[in-house]
Amino acid sequence: MPFGKGWFAGRNLAISQVTTKYVLWVDDDFIFTANTKVEKLVDVLEKTSLDLVGGAVREVTGYTATFRQKISVESGGEEGDCIHIRKGYHHDIQGFPNCVITDGVINFFLARTDKVQQVGFDPSLARAAHLEFFMDGLGKLHVGSCSDVIVGHASKIKLPWTKTESEKTYAKFRYPSSSDNDVKAKHTFFYFKNRLKCMTMD
Repeated sequence: MPFGKGWFAGRNLAISQVTTKYVLWVDDDFIFTANTKVEKLVDVLEKTSLDLVGGAVREVTGYTATFRQKISVESGGEEGDCIHIRKGYHHDIQGFPNCVITDGVINFFLARTDKVQQVGFDPSLARAAHLEFFMDGLGKLHVGSCSDVIVGHASKIKLPWTKTESEKTYAKFRYPSSSDNDVKAKHTFFYFKNRLKCMTMD
């Protein structure tokens, strides 16, 4: 791909090449362990009406996250709607301990390929996006999360003075600040695209 096209354009290209029934989404620094039981995620998708089911990511510190999010839209009339994002889930999935129904999950998930292709990744979002995919999937994606399917995460802890010049350059692109133009553009575009007047998060 040409330089600087962004995460979502790259994800669209990647998902367009998938020919299997399911696609497993992971970062390139995730580590599969004995607890990375992808077969359970397959079982959930095979035996429920869910389209996507996330797992959990464990850091080297032992902290484990599922990033479960409930997303709701409040009608706001002519001025636009409000979107509300809250940590949590809706209810348990019967027959699958440690699995729940939610609206957004961490970037370790198994999904039906055709459903991910249907929702797609908005290429207008370059470097600052994740939950936006799940917001676009509201009403289209049925999402679950299983906290006992765990993938490891390679440590990113590195002392600033030990970083190489190339690592410093990469970090500028990988971790934009809140004042970065991409972040500002993301919020402006997102409000316009979804006809929003407000968004709340906890």
